[in-house]
Amino acid sequence: MWGNRGFTLFLGAQTLSVVGDSFSAAFGPAAAIAIDAGSFAVSAIGLCFVRPRARVTPAAPATAWRDFLVGARFLWRHPVLRALTVLLSFLTFVTYGLPDVLIYHLKHDLGQPDNVAGYVLAVATTGTVAAALLITPVRKTFGFGMAWIGSYALCGLAVFFLGLAPNVPMVAVLATAYLFSTGAAGISSMSLRQEVTPDHLLGRVTSAFWTVHSALGPLGAALLTWAASRYGVAAVCTVAGVGCLAIALSATATPVRRPRPELPDPA
Repeated sequence: MWGNRGFTLFLGAQTLSVVGDSFSAAFGPAAAIAIDAGSFAVSAIGLCFVRPRARVTPAAPATAWRDFLVGARFLWRHPVLRALTVLLSFLTFVTYGLPDVLIYHLKHDLGQPDNVAGYVLAVATTGTVAAALLITPVRKTFGFGMAWIGSYALCGLAVFFLGLAPNVPMVAVLATAYLFSTGAAGISSMSLRQEVTPDHLLGRVTSAFWTVHSALGPLGAALLTWAASRYGVAAVCTVAGVGCLAIALSATATPVRRPRPELPDPA
């Protein structure tokens, strides 16, 4: 389902995320941001030494827009990808601001310092690593539909109780469950998209997919963080958790429920 190189890069990225959160906890967020900024500078310098084998001509704006429409059209015509794109648009709206709400809960409600928030995020990131290791056998055993829907049902439960968590260990456990569930669902949907998309369309379909389903994210983050400051984290997490559960339940009425959507529909 995942290529060995892609799987290795994903685990490497998540491991670096754990290291970054731990560094932030130990030395403060300003130092972590400085290291992160330096890594981008090193990456930019490294890219200057990359020489493509073929001459690359930048696409004209009209061509870029046409490529986006080609990718969006493929998503719309594929019943499973169409449903996934719509469902993930709502899920992104509901969950995009949750990391900020989590930090606000730790610092404002539980009165914890910055380093505790860093350690909680470091622990929680291990949930994504666990998802990367476990989702392939889970999907093979239970099928795509149950794996994806079950992951977001677990996500809804974790978010629902997150705002009610009375102490740091409980917050860490629920945050780990949240990242495990979103990681498992995300890996499932990404791998499915790669399986069913022809190679010559994969770039255009991927860009259209991320553009469409991420569009509502910033608006959702602004709304969630504002509501947390005004009505409290418990109320916001209750609404967000119920929203995730409702979206997961609605997915059972769509083609997403199919156990093997990468295979031709027998109908």
